[in-house]
Amino acid sequence: MNLASRSLCRASLLTALAAAVFTFGCGPKKVAPPPPQPPPPAPAAARPTVTLQASPTSINKGESATLSWNSTDATQLTISPEVGAVTAQGSTKVTPADSTTYTITATGPGGSADASARVTVNAPPPPPVAAPQPSLDELFLKEVRDAYFDYDKADIRPDARESLSKTADFLKNYPQIKVTIEGHCDERGSTEYNLGLGDRRASAVKQYIISLGISADRLSTVSYGKEKPFCMEHNESCWQQNRRGHFVKSN
Repeated sequence: MNLASRSLCRASLLTALAAAVFTFGCGPKKVAPPPPQPPPPAPAAARPTVTLQASPTSINKGESATLSWNSTDATQLTISPEVGAVTAQGSTKVTPADSTTYTITATGPGGSADASARVTVNAPPPPPVAAPQPSLDELFLKEVRDAYFDYDKADIRPDARESLSKTADFLKNYPQIKVTIEGHCDERGSTEYNLGLGDRRASAVKQYIISLGISADRLSTVSYGKEKPFCMEHNESCWQQNRRGHFVKSN
């Protein structure tokens, strides 16, 4: 009886042990955790930006202009021509000899960028062309004034004094000039009478010019009477033009 009980008990233990082994061996398996995700890639470096301005944009030769610039995300900046390396922002003066386009180049981890500004140098105006100078003969005809006389008179009238003053001023400015004073008359009266009247008129003009400071050795006289009229009509207006002391350049 005791042997059978022990056998039964051993059998029960073996059965329980087998059941336990079976239970644990067939249960669900544990899943391993997933590997950690790699960190996201770093964002791409920003591309540089840059601006460049010139003030003023137009100058005259020899003047200066100011270049001003600003940039972002750049590690190196250069301005050409001539300026060279610069900081991220700033300004500098330039004095180009000719019209010039300045370019700033900005570089950094994200690439490069550039900007330009042009300074125009105005060409100097051409020198003025000197007007041709009038000849001495042209000046003589323009500046020397005749003296006019009343009918049958050889007196220097007020208007003649003004004209002879201008003539004397011209002769003072050009001391190398010598003149002949011609005495003229209108057509009325005889040839002989008018020759004498013309001589008195020429002499009166000469004396008045001498009184204004012109040397007598620069002045000579001749009378043409009525033989060389300036106007050929037969009226007072025309006759007045013929009653004169007329200057002629004699050298």
